[in-house]
Amino acid sequence: MEVAANCSLRVKRPLLDPRFEGYKLSLEPLPCYQLELDTAVAEVKLRDDQYTLEHMHAFGMYNYLHCDSWYQDSVYYIDNLGRIMNLTVMLDSALGKPREVFRLPTDLTACDNRLCASVHFSSSTWVTLSDGTGRLYVIGTGERGNSTSEKWEIMFNEELGSPFIIIHSISLLKAEEHSIATLLLRIEKEELDMKGSGFYVSLEWVTISKKNKDQKYEIIKRDILHGKSVPHYAAIEPDGSGLMIVSYKAFKFVQVGQTLEENMDEDISEKIKEPLYYWQQTEDDLTVTIQLPENSTKEDIQVQFLPDHINIVVRDHQILEGTLYSPIDHESSTWIIKENDSLEISLMKKNEGLTWPELVVGDKQGELIRDSAQCAAIAERLMHLTSEELNPNPDKEKPPCNAQELEECDIFFEESSSLCRFDASTLKTTHVVNLGSNQYLFSVILDPKEMPCFCLRHDVDALLWQPHSSKQEDMWEHIATFNALGYVQASKRDKKFFACAPNYSYAALCECLRRVFIYRQPVPMSTVLYNRKEGRQVGQVAKQQVASLETNDPILGFQATNERLFVLTTKNLFLIKVNTEN
Repeated sequence: MEVAANCSLRVKRPLLDPRFEGYKLSLEPLPCYQLELDTAVAEVKLRDDQYTLEHMHAFGMYNYLHCDSWYQDSVYYIDNLGRIMNLTVMLDSALGKPREVFRLPTDLTACDNRLCASVHFSSSTWVTLSDGTGRLYVIGTGERGNSTSEKWEIMFNEELGSPFIIIHSISLLKAEEHSIATLLLRIEKEELDMKGSGFYVSLEWVTISKKNKDQKYEIIKRDILHGKSVPHYAAIEPDGSGLMIVSYKAFKFVQVGQTLEENMDEDISEKIKEPLYYWQQTEDDLTVTIQLPENSTKEDIQVQFLPDHINIVVRDHQILEGTLYSPIDHESSTWIIKENDSLEISLMKKNEGLTWPELVVGDKQGELIRDSAQCAAIAERLMHLTSEELNPNPDKEKPPCNAQELEECDIFFEESSSLCRFDASTLKTTHVVNLGSNQYLFSVILDPKEMPCFCLRHDVDALLWQPHSSKQEDMWEHIATFNALGYVQASKRDKKFFACAPNYSYAALCECLRRVFIYRQPVPMSTVLYNRKEGRQVGQVAKQQVASLETNDPILGFQATNERLFVLTTKNLFLIKVNTEN
């Protein structure tokens, strides 16, 4: 069995600024332009049966505005008429209306069980599209942005089962063979789940290919992963050789030829399997109980006691064998068959008073049964570690933790997330990074030919990481730091979307309604500025700016380019001019 390499993310110290003082609120007005949409955005609200946190993460917080990273300042959205609308900005003072580039063949409003339509730009001439009903389209666009060569044409479309959204896609050209690999996300009902939300997350990696010019596009590969949480980040490597996922709970591939339901059935059956044996203990001895087949006799049973070892065989089948947690008095240990067809074994402890955490070292097949007296004794021994008061006496020798000294943004509610890389050919995990408390913030495409970057909180800062699938030793590169942004964003309770400029000049977040916050990287001062408290000259300053949109409609989409922020609401598209020095 192959074991994935445990890796870590290497922080570049020169990219950190320990002397960063904070953001200065700037009241400089930001030029803001508003475009009224002809038709409302095709927003799909959560249904009554989509009530879990995972549904909210995947669909309730969906970004309806799509940025074409192959063409600067070009954004797309899908409206209620099934039209893909594009706005490409050349000059702010001459903004045109969004133009229709493609219309979905199906009527979106006719399907009750649909998700939001989604689009992803696989290359400068290819697009993948989902209508939200379970149908996948691969579209050749020509050179987008060039009106003479741009023509959106369906090259492949097929029904792929239950509805999904597209979260990533790439275009591959090897010799004459052209392939599109895309990653689809579903949240599906888990009928056999005994505990939890009753849903699981499915990621389907679909590869569509055409061998040569004379053939049609067809699906050549479909691989499925499943997990219990919506991934924060999931992307296919540029050469199609692997997949990277940042998620709160781990994903794994479903075996080839085995349906997801069958695999889940096996997992559940393992979970609810009865323990092989039950055991109890006192200060002096241990009692092990094993259920026997009906009409078992003494001749069917072989029990071997050694000072630190036990071996139990029933009808030539080994039931339990291994090293005991602590030595026993093997000569005083006994066994007997009870009337209810159970084998009862009594083991006398050599070290009286020692509590055993397990019977056989490393064995997980048994279940320890504690009586109420034992539970009370354990609770009493641990009493000094707990208190009903938050901090009853901070001055005593070992004061308990005072949670009042923590600020809300220092507290992480989630368990630690992980970053995993899967190999495309073996479907095995090759690299794992435990992210600990490095909270995932957002992802951004800096170079469309590379994988998207992801931004993680590192202490108070926010660090941007660029994956390099070709570098096995240094697969993730720390390329930029947004000073104190990890700390600042944690105080924004109503934040909905997060983004940054591809040239790292600023980061921005928006709330569910109206407000947009912009955090600019430190820049040299054009005038002399002194810190009066310390009596020294300040060489550079980082600014915070706030823009308030003139609308009461909820924000549905948010994208950042080097010069502009695009904010989409139900009926309007706003452009905020962030950088004017170009």
